[in-house]
Amino acid sequence: MDLRELEKDNTGRCRLSSPVPAVCLKEPCVLGVDEAGRGPVLGPMVYAVCYCPLSRLADLEALKVADSKTLTENERERLFAKMEEEGDSVGWALDILSPNLISTSMLGRVKYNLNSLSHDTAAGLIRHALDQGVKVTQVFVDTVGMPETYQARLQQRFPGMEVTVRAKADSLFPVVSAASIFAKVARDQAVKNWQFVESLQDLDSDYGSGYPNDPKTKAWLRKHVDPVFGFPQFVRFSWSTAQAILEKEAEDVTWEDSAEEDPEGPGRITSYFLSQGPQAGRPQAPHRYFQERGLEAASSL
Repeated sequence: MDLRELEKDNTGRCRLSSPVPAVCLKEPCVLGVDEAGRGPVLGPMVYAVCYCPLSRLADLEALKVADSKTLTENERERLFAKMEEEGDSVGWALDILSPNLISTSMLGRVKYNLNSLSHDTAAGLIRHALDQGVKVTQVFVDTVGMPETYQARLQQRFPGMEVTVRAKADSLFPVVSAASIFAKVARDQAVKNWQFVESLQDLDSDYGSGYPNDPKTKAWLRKHVDPVFGFPQFVRFSWSTAQAILEKEAEDVTWEDSAEEDPEGPGRITSYFLSQGPQAGRPQAPHRYFQERGLEAASSL
């Protein structure tokens, strides 16, 4: 899977899609929707759709696609390659949502929760397939939240097709299983080849599963937290695990209208212009925020 577009800019969202098979422009098609990476504190969330003509659905089923969570990485890669070989009848599209986009959406002044973000992303991919001319007549979706509410919302948005939303749809409907494989393969590749915009000293790529309860993931977060600027953009800083580490490891902030604090308390931000931070083990060079803006410590005004 070619993720070069994501690697150019992984700070927002990236949509990728296959060429539309000619048969999908002519015959009624079934489309499945699923995601990978909803729960981890690290890396992107990937939504995927897979579609094929109803007349060729048996060919997709014959590949023995299954819920990506039940497959090994090698099995997912093999099935992905098989579906790519079926490019004359199988199409796909992805929306890759960066950790930065997820966190800023959830913590913005106008709250945009993860369920709403998921629903809108799924609907956007269905609309994308329709705009490309795919003759979608049936849609199957793995639910986020209450399936009845989600199904009614999608059915209202796409009245010209039959919409089915189910829990564990990725294990019930082959076209959703196929979408789950596309999503998981893309996320795994994105995480493995993540381009860090930060200059991290002693970058450790062994961050475990990325899930909040993984000890390796927690250790990686503690190792790579910056005392002033927080986490690299690889981290979903809106997750409670990340926030708890920030509260413990990062510097406190004293606002101008706050009460006087102990002078031995929070570190001074000017100390981070210097070659040596106020605490042992901190980065030796000024943070990239200062370097990119050509900022230096001023000894006098």
